[in-house]
Amino acid sequence: MPSKEIKDKYELVVGLEVHVQLLTKSKMYASDSTEFGNLPNTNISVITLGHPGTLPKVNKRAVEFAMKLGLACNSEITRTNIFARKNYFYPDLPKGYQLTQDKNPVCVGGFVPVTLEKKGEKRNVELTRIHMEEDAGKSMHLAGEVDTLVDYNRAGVPLLEIVTEPCIKSSEEAYQFMAEIRKLVRYLEICDGNMEEGSMRCDANISTRLKGETALGKKVEVKNMNSFRNVARAIEHEFDRQIDMLENNEEIISETRTFDATTGLTSSMRTKEDLNDYRYFPEPDLSPVVISEEWLESIKVGMPSLPRELHKRFVEEFGLPEYDANVLTDSKEIALYFEELCAETKNYKAASNWMMGPVKSYLNELTLHISDFPVTPKQLASLISLIDEGKVNFSVASQKIYPEMLKNASQTPLEIAQKLNLIQESDEGSLKPIVESVLAENEAKVAEYRSGKKGLLGMFMGQVMKKSKGKADPKVANKILSELLDN
Repeated sequence: MPSKEIKDKYELVVGLEVHVQLLTKSKMYASDSTEFGNLPNTNISVITLGHPGTLPKVNKRAVEFAMKLGLACNSEITRTNIFARKNYFYPDLPKGYQLTQDKNPVCVGGFVPVTLEKKGEKRNVELTRIHMEEDAGKSMHLAGEVDTLVDYNRAGVPLLEIVTEPCIKSSEEAYQFMAEIRKLVRYLEICDGNMEEGSMRCDANISTRLKGETALGKKVEVKNMNSFRNVARAIEHEFDRQIDMLENNEEIISETRTFDATTGLTSSMRTKEDLNDYRYFPEPDLSPVVISEEWLESIKVGMPSLPRELHKRFVEEFGLPEYDANVLTDSKEIALYFEELCAETKNYKAASNWMMGPVKSYLNELTLHISDFPVTPKQLASLISLIDEGKVNFSVASQKIYPEMLKNASQTPLEIAQKLNLIQESDEGSLKPIVESVLAENEAKVAEYRSGKKGLLGMFMGQVMKKSKGKADPKVANKILSELLDN
């Protein structure tokens, strides 16, 4: 590993190719099912397998998903879309070619804003293109099997490939870009973003150059990364490896490498000295897909709120800290629940604290989705109001009322508080005798307090809360205590 001094001489340059598998019910050019987890080679047909005489047909929903992602990424939408054959032989490619887009991708240019948490810096990751294509099958090497097995269920499943410019300068930026893409596709409901199931995959093109140079170094493509963390680890390792080679006057070979998550190392798969000749040519069996102004406008009208829009609203309109807004917008469903909650209460920070604390804890503990959460936004807002009105304190609300709401959502927080005799006592006339009795029982401590041990105030408050069975309003009790102790 190079020293920090040596590392500071060099600049990392990364371009990412992110594939997202679309949540359509049928394949990109055939009506076969796309359901994940079915028995091998059951989601196939003569069209998927490319039998002679079969004709593909473009999946309209996949085109609409592509438009949605393009609009979310600030891309220009191509109006006339022509498909092409990308020719290469591989056992999991049943037709011997892949139907994709070559010179006119459906989305051109664009950018995705990211925030670098370590520096607090905001950057736009520029995109080259987003294009539509079909997935390949899957080669399987099972233990004890001599031969390679092939499952064609995935062949033909719709994909969008998001290609960035070589503009990413750190592993953190790559990580944040992928996190933002996953958030976008989930908000748009076009992909589930599960890397462990292969529905979101990433290849990283990594090169290294001396700071100040403008020419790109030879790039190395790293494949087989199944998590954001592993993408970042592979980039870091490859940067170090390439610096060591440059420092030792070794030539960096343009190649494809694989990443081993166990060791954290990359290893060579095949060289890429010569550009692959895929012999692209327009697909003769597919007519161009023309996106009309009306069609595009209908997609624009149906676009949901995007995470960056909600984040801006939460910070600017609701006055939340950046951290809160980041946590709340990480999941579309959580963000929308929070929006509904804020329509019922104006105490936005309290609403945020409840969402990030008790609500998320409950969901995580039971592995539940927010749609399974038994408390409605209106009910949670009512609980926040009880605290704001001084009828209960947060401790009582979170530890006694909230658990009852989870068990029986038909009861209002006020009904639960009354049933359990938890309504806070705020009347000074009722609380003063309790405070006076606590001070009378602790004369020695009172003397210590008056001699300068002001930290004893907490002890007195604890005694008052105990005597009142937790029903004393802390603000009122504290006021009475201070007045009696300081006189």
